[in-house]
Amino acid sequence: MRFKTLRKLVKFNHALQAFWFHSSGEWRWLDTKRLSVTSLNRLLWQESVPSLAFFTMLVLSGIIATAGLLSGSTATVIGAMIVAPLMGPIIGISYAFSVGNRRLIRRSFLTIVFGTIATIVSAILICKLTGLQTLTPEIFARTEPTLLDLLVAIAAGAAGAYAKLTPRISNAFPGVAISVALVPPLSIIGIGLALGNTSVWIGAATLWIANLTGIILSGVLIFLWQGYGSLQRAKGGLILSLGVVILICIPLGISFERLLSKSKNRQIVRYAVETQLAMVSYDVRSIKLSERDQVLLVEVEVSVKDQQQMTAANVQSIQFKLQELLDQPVFLRVKVFDIQEFSAPVGIEL
Repeated sequence: MRFKTLRKLVKFNHALQAFWFHSSGEWRWLDTKRLSVTSLNRLLWQESVPSLAFFTMLVLSGIIATAGLLSGSTATVIGAMIVAPLMGPIIGISYAFSVGNRRLIRRSFLTIVFGTIATIVSAILICKLTGLQTLTPEIFARTEPTLLDLLVAIAAGAAGAYAKLTPRISNAFPGVAISVALVPPLSIIGIGLALGNTSVWIGAATLWIANLTGIILSGVLIFLWQGYGSLQRAKGGLILSLGVVILICIPLGISFERLLSKSKNRQIVRYAVETQLAMVSYDVRSIKLSERDQVLLVEVEVSVKDQQQMTAANVQSIQFKLQELLDQPVFLRVKVFDIQEFSAPVGIEL
């Protein structure tokens, strides 16, 4: 019985292979050839040069990113990512780790260090010259990094390394991904230093270190997977980058746990509001959570069609429900907005 089943599986496999080759045609001539070790080595050496063009483009990217962060413009921040030339020296470090090239490590490392300083200084100058001191949501979003940010950096590093090996893949797309992970944190470090806000620049610095090490680590793994270098030569670089990633995972894990807790509490708040306002026509506009001295501070904005439907008793019932579900003291503030509806019937002439 087992031999019959095995023969059926073999026949099915042969039939599947025949179907694939018959349907796909001769595509082997379209296969993408990888760069040779010599070509890749020459390319990364050239892109790791701390040239005037590199610093000019990086400083301009930092200026654009800083202006976008201070104004809260997401589109401007994204535009800065297209300009930044950070992909070359960072992928150069990954490649240098995989082949054990110490000279390329030093060259790429110095380029990144000088580029980092130039970006931070440009952000400080822009912040001082404009006089803007408002911390926008674009800034706050990058001062509390989590494990999700590290995951983005690892994926960006893998994409960047693989793009370098495959000539048909444009370097622009993974280059933007790497810049997204690095340029905004550097600009926020400069903003935090200019404003004297310690929590802002420390949070951004944590994000930058996590992103940099994540990109380098995944880049090394991609190069080793594709047969560039060897595990023996890359052992030192792997241990260093993996050690930094493990250390940085501690604060990132704490932030991620806090994010999960806040998300769970937000769902509980919404559930409590829906339960206690079942008889009221309302719409929840926003929910803000914070914690102080073991007390959960909850601020809910609600739109209702008739403000008289909302009473202090409703708010108190929501508070009791929240304290029951969360098992902790809750300070609740509910802001009520009146919904006004207007209609324009068809056929009315002005």
